[in-house]
Amino acid sequence: MPPLSLDDPAALRRGRVAVSLLFLLFGMAIGTWTARIPAVKEELGLTDGQLSVGLLGLAAGAITGMQLTGRLVDRYGSARVMLPVAFAEGGCLLLPGYAVNLATLAGALFVFGTVHGTLNIAMNANAVEVERARRRPMLSSCHAVYSIGGFLGAAIGGLFARADADVTTTFWTTALVALGLAAWAARWALPQAGHAATPPAAPSPPAAAPTITAPSAGVPEPAGERRSGERREPPGVLFLGVLAFCCLVGEGAAADWSTVYLRDSLGSGPGFAAAAFAAFSIMMTAGRLVGDRLAAALGPVVLVRGCGILAAVGLGGALLVDHPVAGLLGFGCLGAGLSCIAPQVFSAAGNRNPSQAGRALARVAGLGYLGFLVGPVVIGGAAELIGLPRALALPALLALFVALAAGAVRPRPGRPHPAEPVSSDPQS
Repeated sequence: MPPLSLDDPAALRRGRVAVSLLFLLFGMAIGTWTARIPAVKEELGLTDGQLSVGLLGLAAGAITGMQLTGRLVDRYGSARVMLPVAFAEGGCLLLPGYAVNLATLAGALFVFGTVHGTLNIAMNANAVEVERARRRPMLSSCHAVYSIGGFLGAAIGGLFARADADVTTTFWTTALVALGLAAWAARWALPQAGHAATPPAAPSPPAAAPTITAPSAGVPEPAGERRSGERREPPGVLFLGVLAFCCLVGEGAAADWSTVYLRDSLGSGPGFAAAAFAAFSIMMTAGRLVGDRLAAALGPVVLVRGCGILAAVGLGGALLVDHPVAGLLGFGCLGAGLSCIAPQVFSAAGNRNPSQAGRALARVAGLGYLGFLVGPVVIGGAAELIGLPRALALPALLALFVALAAGAVRPRPGRPHPAEPVSSDPQS
């Protein structure tokens, strides 16, 4: 397939739809699995501790997939990795439904997690490529579609659970939907989206160059920079991973501790307490739906700084007020504040050096996922020592740190962010 031309807006729109479909698939798969965890636990007769061991397989697989995918994406291009894995996602979701004991469940979840983590990196890399080709932000809306997919998957799981359907029927239904979404995405995906950002007059790499340039490379690298870059990740990527870690600590804290805080620390009823995480999720989705427009209007640095301040002040203020309504509003502010940070961090990482976008995204996503896993555990341990309200100050402080460090998402010279005016760089 020849390189994509910027004069083909219809193809660019189809490319955006294709990668968005995979974000939807990604969210639906994990949402369906999450909704049926109690049924799997009951069918296998697992204790809470045994279930936790089984769930470690999912986490280990996701981290493994993320770390293995970066080099594959950089070598073969994001679409060549993304599309086969998208077809595999639904099939691997079926595996936990056929587990017969803890060992087979852990193995099935490890396989599912590996494919899930692989798709995570590949589709984010493809989204960065399409974003670069379109020269306008779009990663926030992709993450919003992922959130919507999570809601749909949870709704599917909930409906089947309410109908007392077995787990395998639930997973087969979602798997078939996922297969359709993957087939649609395969028809419209842009396998060479990154080339769209390359100016026609840009010099091509020498034919004898020893480095293989991935199809996703949007801006040509000098040959010497590529050779040395094979051994070094793009500058600043590790710190971007730290920002992702800080952001995902807040997401994990809201998922695991928001309801507990309102119910046990503030004395609210179970229904009102459950609304805390609902407020967080709704505001996060809403923030991501408008995040691309905000990024285009404000630029990534101002957007991340404002979002960090909103998250820190919203949650921190709620903890000081110490009232259920304030808690509800505080977690809503936390969701709105965190909504646009991770997409901007991912976009910055993917644009640091387009020829190594896969490895950069793998590092950032891996550290972010680690924050999601470790954060709630640390908050739980701290709550034992200083109480849950004080422990929940940690995500607020981390959000403030992200606001202070927002300059890290500023585009490198010569590599403008999609939100930056095209005229700011003659090579864009």
